[in-house]
Amino acid sequence: MPRHALIAPFFCLVLTAASITRGADATALWSGKVRRILDENCVKCHGVLEQKGGLELDTPEMVLKGGEDGAVVSPGKPEASALFTSLEKGADPHMPPKKQLTDAERAAVREWIAVLPVTLAAVEKAQPKVARKFGSGEEAISTLLAEGWARAGVQPAAAVTDAVWCRRVYLDLAGRIPTQAELAAFVAAPQRDGLIDKLMAAPEYAVRMRELWDHFMMGRLTRGNPDGRRKGSGWWTFLEKAFKDNRPWNEVVYDVLCAKPDKAPDRKGASWFLFERKNDFQKIAEAVAPVVYGTRIDCAQCHDHPLAREIKQAHYWGLVAAFNRGKNVDASTGVAESAVGGFMNFTNLKKESQPAVVTLLTGRTLPEVWPGGETKEKDGPEMYEDAKAAVRVPKYSRREAFADAATQDNPLLARAFVNRMWAALTGRGIVNPPDEINERNTPSHPELLEWLAQDFAAHKYDTRRVVREIVRSRVYALGAGDAAPELFAGMTERPLTAEQLARSWRVAVGLPPDDDEFRRSVVTAMPDVLPKEYNASFQQAQFLSGSPTMNALLQAAQGGIIARLTALPDVNARVREAFQAVYGRAPGAEEAAQAAAFVTANADRPAEATRDLLWALMTSAEFLAMP
Repeated sequence: MPRHALIAPFFCLVLTAASITRGADATALWSGKVRRILDENCVKCHGVLEQKGGLELDTPEMVLKGGEDGAVVSPGKPEASALFTSLEKGADPHMPPKKQLTDAERAAVREWIAVLPVTLAAVEKAQPKVARKFGSGEEAISTLLAEGWARAGVQPAAAVTDAVWCRRVYLDLAGRIPTQAELAAFVAAPQRDGLIDKLMAAPEYAVRMRELWDHFMMGRLTRGNPDGRRKGSGWWTFLEKAFKDNRPWNEVVYDVLCAKPDKAPDRKGASWFLFERKNDFQKIAEAVAPVVYGTRIDCAQCHDHPLAREIKQAHYWGLVAAFNRGKNVDASTGVAESAVGGFMNFTNLKKESQPAVVTLLTGRTLPEVWPGGETKEKDGPEMYEDAKAAVRVPKYSRREAFADAATQDNPLLARAFVNRMWAALTGRGIVNPPDEINERNTPSHPELLEWLAQDFAAHKYDTRRVVREIVRSRVYALGAGDAAPELFAGMTERPLTAEQLARSWRVAVGLPPDDDEFRRSVVTAMPDVLPKEYNASFQQAQFLSGSPTMNALLQAAQGGIIARLTALPDVNARVREAFQAVYGRAPGAEEAAQAAAFVTANADRPAEATRDLLWALMTSAEFLAMP
């Protein structure tokens, strides 16, 4: 498989010069509307898994190829195309057989066929463009996004103020809002690059990155102690040290996949990635794929992926085989590995048994000699680096061989990291969802993703470089906009994570940001991190409106900010100070009037009124979301 296959806009029309515009429109309509309609209504019977009538409708190439009865599309002529006419009410045959598409869906299919170039000669996979050169990631981001805005005919949103940008970058790089003193100091001398460097050099940065990547790689733990054993096992320390020291990302991933019992400070704790999954090799494979490939492969367990043609059942079971010689060692966090065994077969939908060979999505296969016939493998101490070690490591480690292949000469690894960090810092991936970089999810800006990924790899997988270039960019400084979110013409609204909220609430009331017990309570109540769709739950509403945890927080602030604000003789000054402490800004006229009216109406209990005002501000939609 070509290495660019998971990033390029996968299918395009071979066009004559006169039909370039129509072809571009057809490509946009396909990726934006038509593919989803066919995926949801037609591909089950006309796709990778089944091809009724010899017809496949999952790619433009296959649609235009037609089926056993010939072509189903006549480019430029919807009314002469069976793909469209069979969708009409009363059509015979009617498609889908037991469902009527909406008028909007039929109109989208009609429009797509209408703009297909009449002079169409063939359909083929797009080849990557010649990479342009940019002096920095900031330049690449600004240039390529501006070109997208121009093509779409949209204007980007206005830039945010220095105060809003400061709050945003503190939340992203330090995991909390700035204190009032920190905000005032920055606004007085707004040196953005200097603040970025300062925050990235602080311990809080490594903690924040660990929080994100612990979730991306391990998922969220919420019951009981949400830290689980990840903290005590050294896993958190491993990740934090990796970001603190700016270790090359491919080396970090290599250590995680190998899980060697190495006591070196850089590697200690890395084995927990495998150990926590308790010898469940399918769970391990499903967790590894988004990290090294940038896409989930869960759908390929029982058959080839029904939509993303490049993901085969062999990829799923080959990845399982890469780790199935491992076994957790009791009374430790070590994962030993056998030098023999682990040869397995899987069965496809045709009931055919096939060997599970370690095959990467890049097309590379790891060579390994399988035992023939009834031959039984012999295991012996000479096959291990140290046969007496508690956690034995074979001289030939299958998972180490996979780790080497996955972290060397694998462009998908860089793409996966860049897309995840872009999503974490802007609210949406260049490929979205960010863990689904496959041919079913066309990148909104393929050249940008490719450039950032190549730059990341060329600079030895420097994670700080990626983060720095994104937060220095123009898009990071934009306010909210009305354009489609995939254009990145305005900052996408994104909810704060539980960790950001826990620290920021404490900062807002003048307390030190870190308190493990408080953080764990917030994580348990508000566990989502970069949800695909944010929907506030009843559990979250209960936590915000009257939880003992929030009560205790405000009780701890009684002798501090609450007493200080209550002592102010002027109600309006009290309101201004409350807004400044919580939002980092002055209230608007209407906000000031309503807040002052509330405080005045409760003049007989001034401390409680101040507390309730702070509570209202701290649990508002504005505080819960990235500014």
